[in-house]
Amino acid sequence: MIKIFHTNQKRKAPMSRELILCQIILVLFLTLFYNSHGYFVSQGSVGIGFNGYFTLTNTTKHTFGQAFDNEHVEIKNSSTGLISSFSVNFFFAIVPEHKQQGSHGMAFVISPTRGLPGASSDQYLGIFNETNNGKILNNVIAIELDIHKDEEFGDIDDNHVGININGLRSVASASAGYYDDEDGSFIKLSLISRKVMRLSIVYSHSDKQLNVTLFPAEIPVPPRKPLLSLNRDLSPYLLEKMYLGFTASTGSVGAIHYLMGWFVNGVIEYPRLDLGTIPVLPPYPKKSSNRTKTVLAVCLTVSVIAAFVASWIGFVFYLRHKKVKEVLEEWEIQYGPHRFAYKELFNATKGFKEKQLLGKGGFGQVYKGTLPGSNADIAVKRTSHDSRQGMSEFLAEISTIGRLRHPNLVRLLGYCRHKENLYLVYDFMPNGSLDKYLNRNENQERLTWEQRFKIIKDVATALLHLHQEWVQVIIHRDIKPANVLIDQEMNARLGDFGLAKLYDQGFDPVTSKVAGTFGYIAPEFLRTGRATTSTDAYAFGLVMLEVVCGRRLIERRAQENEEYLVDWILELWENGKIFDAAEESIRQEENRGQLELVLKLGVLCSHQAASIRPAMSAVMRILNGVSQLPDNLLDIVRAEKIREWPETSMEILLDVNSSSTLELTYSFVSHGR
Repeated sequence: MIKIFHTNQKRKAPMSRELILCQIILVLFLTLFYNSHGYFVSQGSVGIGFNGYFTLTNTTKHTFGQAFDNEHVEIKNSSTGLISSFSVNFFFAIVPEHKQQGSHGMAFVISPTRGLPGASSDQYLGIFNETNNGKILNNVIAIELDIHKDEEFGDIDDNHVGININGLRSVASASAGYYDDEDGSFIKLSLISRKVMRLSIVYSHSDKQLNVTLFPAEIPVPPRKPLLSLNRDLSPYLLEKMYLGFTASTGSVGAIHYLMGWFVNGVIEYPRLDLGTIPVLPPYPKKSSNRTKTVLAVCLTVSVIAAFVASWIGFVFYLRHKKVKEVLEEWEIQYGPHRFAYKELFNATKGFKEKQLLGKGGFGQVYKGTLPGSNADIAVKRTSHDSRQGMSEFLAEISTIGRLRHPNLVRLLGYCRHKENLYLVYDFMPNGSLDKYLNRNENQERLTWEQRFKIIKDVATALLHLHQEWVQVIIHRDIKPANVLIDQEMNARLGDFGLAKLYDQGFDPVTSKVAGTFGYIAPEFLRTGRATTSTDAYAFGLVMLEVVCGRRLIERRAQENEEYLVDWILELWENGKIFDAAEESIRQEENRGQLELVLKLGVLCSHQAASIRPAMSAVMRILNGVSQLPDNLLDIVRAEKIREWPETSMEILLDVNSSSTLELTYSFVSHGR
């Protein structure tokens, strides 16, 4: 057994000043010793904290820490290529900033490198980032202790243990707790209870099984039944030489992650580890000593008058120079995404210089920026109160996309309010918006059909999540190519939720204000002012047609019969030439089936009659080849109003699915004369 790091602390009487000084010197010595003798290599916010234990994070928000053994372990047999049996045991504790309110968690990591370069904080736990998460070449296995439920990774709750392979979507997970040896009952544990716990990780070479057991530190021996069991050979995921370590991450809520000791064994072993008297963790933040409090009280008394004078001078200066401080208002507390300081965004965008400008319109301007701390690229949207996207649209975007996490939605990182301007901060999309590819010049690269089809499916997936998979129905109300962003890997993400509306499932949404983009607003929305999922489907259908045809909805310079895109496609369809509507560069025979399918589906979704348009779940089934379009679809789209059909009546069959939303399916009954 290799004893990497271990502390065994008992309660002590109050220490003298000399003893405190000795401990400080000891801590400094330990820091130098571990760094010089190859035990721990740290990165980020790692330090030696309370009673000499390692702290993976400190009180700083949106940060992460990594601590790795400086020496590699030969975990894989070079001749057989199989993983040897091993066991890992360690003590830990998570102390959140606020009781019963966690931020993000920590993890034990097996990595091919000494540390994890390029890792991000928040939901990435200091292990991966948005680009490399889920990549098979990571060769990383992690046991996460997660205290935040991230929808994008399929987390089961905000208090769970998970086994992760090459990404943050756990291959196995369970709510934190343990099974009692006496009666087999499950006893829940809170990872943010501020109590010391122990995690036991055991891999059996013969059984090809990984067991993970979580239990309180007071129990000397792990329970017989593990919390998690994964029956899988880990050999394909790991290299011969690997490094063992720990990571932890904070988000908008701070937390201190304590690592109290860890033990690595080259065989399967459940060592009896006893800390003696379990140490009491410090509060968050650590309380000041009595002497410090006395000094602070004296200093505070002396500085009150000076502070008053300084405040008065500052107020006069404020009036004279009209400088507005950022004030935390009630709506900011309610909606709660991360608030950036204006100075942080100013520095990130190099003072909002013109060369950083990505685009502008009625909403304001969008600038590219780089956050100094993480070197992460961001997009900053700046708008003012009196612009067309004023305070109400600003709040709409925060209250909707601020809580959404989906791979096909642009992620809102935070916001800022400064003077008369409002700022929204997003992930930067290096390939710009979809309209750049549709309204291109001769030198602009053309999208392949495979790329276009994937973009269409990505946007459909995003709308399905908004309409039917989220806890509330979200109607975007401004779907158009300019609001479809393309990331580095040519994945499409739906963004700009400034006009979005949030409704409870089953509630009939009515708005008194019609807003959107000309050409993409459904006819019934103009008449009634009622936004529905069907009005989103209308705009999505038009986007589908634009993607396939590679042109705008209205082309004034085109021939008279080709001026309006939908009418032109319908005319070609009636003449049996719908394939000719596709852009010439993608018009190959092997694509013919998909091209015609998307064109017909686009016409169906953008039909003038709302009752004709399918729900997004039906659209996804058609795009995935699970369902087919009706044989008499041309008859459907020809009809402008259902009641005017002379010989065919439509029966709308309501199919209630598991999410209590209604899908429309169609059956047509012919009446003989």
